[in-house]
Amino acid sequence: MKRFKFPSPFTVLYIIIIISALATWLLPAGSFDTLAYDSDQKIFLVKGEKSVNLPGNQNTLDSLGLQVELSKFEEGKIRRPVSIPNTYNEQEASPQGLKEILFAPIKGIYESIDIILFVLIIGGFIGVFQHSGALDKGVGLLAKKMEGREKWLIIALILLIALGGTTFGMQEETIAFYPILVPIFLAAGYDLIVPVAAVYGGSCIGLMGALINPFGTIIASDAAGVSWTEGIESRIAMLVLGSIVLIWYIVRYADGVKKNLETSILHGLKVKNPFEHKGTSVAAGKMTAGTWVLLGLFGLTFVVMIYGVSSLDWWFEEMTALFLLAAIILGVMQRASESDFVAAFVGGAKDLLGVSLIIGVARGITIVLNDGLISGTLLNEASNLVSGTSPLIFLPMLMVVFFVLAFFISSSSGLALVSMPIMGALANVVGVPTEEIVNAYLFGFGLMQFITPSGLILPSLAMVNVPYNIWLKFIVKLLVPLAILGALILIVGYLV
Repeated sequence: MKRFKFPSPFTVLYIIIIISALATWLLPAGSFDTLAYDSDQKIFLVKGEKSVNLPGNQNTLDSLGLQVELSKFEEGKIRRPVSIPNTYNEQEASPQGLKEILFAPIKGIYESIDIILFVLIIGGFIGVFQHSGALDKGVGLLAKKMEGREKWLIIALILLIALGGTTFGMQEETIAFYPILVPIFLAAGYDLIVPVAAVYGGSCIGLMGALINPFGTIIASDAAGVSWTEGIESRIAMLVLGSIVLIWYIVRYADGVKKNLETSILHGLKVKNPFEHKGTSVAAGKMTAGTWVLLGLFGLTFVVMIYGVSSLDWWFEEMTALFLLAAIILGVMQRASESDFVAAFVGGAKDLLGVSLIIGVARGITIVLNDGLISGTLLNEASNLVSGTSPLIFLPMLMVVFFVLAFFISSSSGLALVSMPIMGALANVVGVPTEEIVNAYLFGFGLMQFITPSGLILPSLAMVNVPYNIWLKFIVKLLVPLAILGALILIVGYLV
């Protein structure tokens, strides 16, 4: 018998889409009423069994059990509909059949087109830069300078990525770093697991300990009715201690691989370097003034991206335009012909086409669950599961509940808006500070991002040709101490 080969990311996602569709036949359909704010008419729009318009004032929010300040809606901090507590109603089933299963990835690609274009343009940008040869020389020089001190590169990278995650939710943007970092890490003597563990792991720790992430912490706090500054001590503890745990885990593994490649979890799997065909060399080469200028412009592009997202409210449209402009400038500086520029750009985009499609197919899972009307059912069952428990048990259990819910709802803002009003109201019944509910959400959501196929882990693994099952084998030993750490921080936060 041939040895079993784990399926590709596309197959894994399609299997999950099928399972999600089957769940719509087995679970009862239901949903919570939702409330949205019309800033033009200054009224609330309630949608449910009976859709009504209500006065846009604080009394309306209080009467619905929503502990949210009216200003959050008026200032546009809450733009999407939020769930209304105690309004769950079973609905007529909407089972998803073969047609819906077939259309789910297509709809997912439509809904993810902004991210897909961003990734493709980044691929073109990387292709143009690699055409200059500056990357080969820069990698070789860095490898030479860091010889004997490679672990500090891992530590610095984790801390920088975690900083981006904790401030502006940096995760999708990390896709851009793999083509640059993989040659550097391989030149340092590590395997392909190390760069994705450092980059993607750092972003997940940043999400777990998100201090001011507007897409997680601030939206969740606003929806729960508390200031984002409340409970920040627990998030600082998670960010610091979680980063230490992650660094210890990856550096220990990386040191072992560097000393003996046979200790690599990829040993014997014949996993190819995805960027080997680019001809990247570890030889330093001659660093000319032109090379330094190209490297400087390359690095400046990422600095501008981070500044734009964190300070100028940029999102995918602006980031995509930035990388397109940078690619053109790089081509002009290289004095590349029009045909060479187009060939390099299209070639680079083609390298990330598979990654882009994976992002779209993953979105299809959420579409099936939402169209099948079982997302509300899952949320209702989750809230019933943790109600009635003591606070010391409630918070760790709630973290686990959010961990599970994040598998089905991979959007941080989406999960916050549908769950926080309900779980926030439940906190008052149990006697738990609402800010600790927000922290439980952040810890559970960030923990699931390490492994959920509907998130960005499959596109990230596709960038480095690492099979999903091998990643699970590698990362599961890290999730246990992080989960224990999160539970302890929540308990201490409640007691203090």
